[in-house]
Amino acid sequence: MPIDGCPYTFRELADEVLPKDMERIRAAIAAPMKMDLVARGRRAVLEHFGRGSDFSGCYVLVEKSQPFYVGISRKVVSRLTQHVRGKTHSDASLAYAMACRCCEHSMRRAKAMADEAFLAAFEQERARIRNMDVAAIEIENPVELYLFEVYAALELRTALHNSFRTH
Repeated sequence: MPIDGCPYTFRELADEVLPKDMERIRAAIAAPMKMDLVARGRRAVLEHFGRGSDFSGCYVLVEKSQPFYVGISRKVVSRLTQHVRGKTHSDASLAYAMACRCCEHSMRRAKAMADEAFLAAFEQERARIRNMDVAAIEIENPVELYLFEVYAALELRTALHNSFRTH
């Protein structure tokens, strides 16, 4: 019985489907969108992707032509918006994690976000993300999507910013 309607076996995913998805994301990386377009609004992003509505898929943040971070979402456009407009540690979790690397602390997340020095580091990292590029592909099936996130992070060598530890 398939998990979440995934029509493929693991072997089919590993041998055929994920490598094809990797080709698609590499092609998207070759012609990325500027993240500052995300800050301008949803409509511009949807137009760039040739979409009328949000979509499920994988995105790669690219800095200076190098893959930086691989993410997935059932609503890619909304998630990208959170990366550049999010004000909390959960909305802008990548910026929060990046800020933690340069401004180590032992505070709880909410307290860190209220700390002036840490908040300045968070804002600086959020601005850094806004200056990146982004590439995205649509992947509807959740099993394929989750497996592809790990596959792409390994292939694109984004280990510094991708972690798959659970809380």
